[in-house]
Amino acid sequence: MAETRRGHRDDSIYFDHRVGAPCLDSRLHKACTGSWRGAVSLGIAPDGKRLRRKVRGRSKSDVKEKLQALHDELREGLHTSSTYTVRQAVNDWLENGLDGRSAKTVSTYREVLDPLTALIGRAKLRDLTARQVRSALVNLSGDRSTRTLQIGRNALVRVIRYAEANDLVGRNVASLVSVPAGTAGRPSKSLTLTQAKSLIEQARDSRLHAYVMLCLLTGCRTEEARALRWDHVDLDGDADADPPVPPHVAVWRSVRMHGDVKTKKSRRTLRLPVAAVEALKGHKVRQSEERLKAGPLWQDHALVFASLVGTPLDASHVRRAFKGICDAASIGTDWTPRELRHTFVSIMSEQGVPVEEISHLVGHSNTSTTETVYRMELRPVICTGAEVMDNVFKVS
Repeated sequence: MAETRRGHRDDSIYFDHRVGAPCLDSRLHKACTGSWRGAVSLGIAPDGKRLRRKVRGRSKSDVKEKLQALHDELREGLHTSSTYTVRQAVNDWLENGLDGRSAKTVSTYREVLDPLTALIGRAKLRDLTARQVRSALVNLSGDRSTRTLQIGRNALVRVIRYAEANDLVGRNVASLVSVPAGTAGRPSKSLTLTQAKSLIEQARDSRLHAYVMLCLLTGCRTEEARALRWDHVDLDGDADADPPVPPHVAVWRSVRMHGDVKTKKSRRTLRLPVAAVEALKGHKVRQSEERLKAGPLWQDHALVFASLVGTPLDASHVRRAFKGICDAASIGTDWTPRELRHTFVSIMSEQGVPVEEISHLVGHSNTSTTETVYRMELRPVICTGAEVMDNVFKVS
């Protein structure tokens, strides 16, 4: 029986011989060297070229299955590619899917995604499975914290979602995967009162003295302190005002991309303790001397905490200088500037300040953040009620 001719715009299936290889079986090509190919015609491009999508398989039936899958994709408006890898998808998202994010944010995402792409980056995105993603996360769980794994998995979800939005993949397999338990992360800690006093004493001759005092005595975030401007600091107050205005600091900025603080409730104005006022006054005098010494090299950004030529401080420089102070105070070098904030919470809690007030002081959106992040620093036993009742109903 003669073969019927393929209809107009029907799929074509043919055997593609390897270059130079002879055809040994013109009907089934079982002994031939090469592979089966299939093509779907998508019409004519504006430049007159024929538009086709092709697939390759080890057998004719394999090609037919792939053509069917290709038709399903076309009906859904997808344009997946057999060569588009997970690594390419990650790079596309980092370069084009994070508009408005700072270079530091992009760098952070790249850092958490690098271990994943090292394991599954060569996989074709359209063929990626939830099992592969889960296996990669389990592989990384031996030396990474659960939180790091969560960030990596969530970033991969966003990568694939970006590819979905561009019709490059049909579903987001990363969203189907639960995060395995990793290693215990480095817990935040707080200084004891003795350690805090020793740190303050050793910081007196450091350029970071006022920085340490501000963060320790007000609970200010280090990112907020580095962005603080002199026009947001009032070291004198107004005793004649009604009501009197004490010396205070307006925490309204941070070093984030748009200069704003972390949350709406993070924007707050805090009264300055006397020790912080004195430290800032001394710092202001020191900075004036540095400005004169720098001369024309000085760049005036009106920052409270700046480099020797007035430029913004880098976080790494602050960490390095802070470790030096900790070392001189003999409290170890495994401390970070952000733990001054934890110490503030610890001292407030130890002095019986309610968690609601602590949350307000440190600029948290709600008390659950304070209780979750600073759980170890919060007073485990609420004593305020008993103390009041002991005063009211005294026992002889």
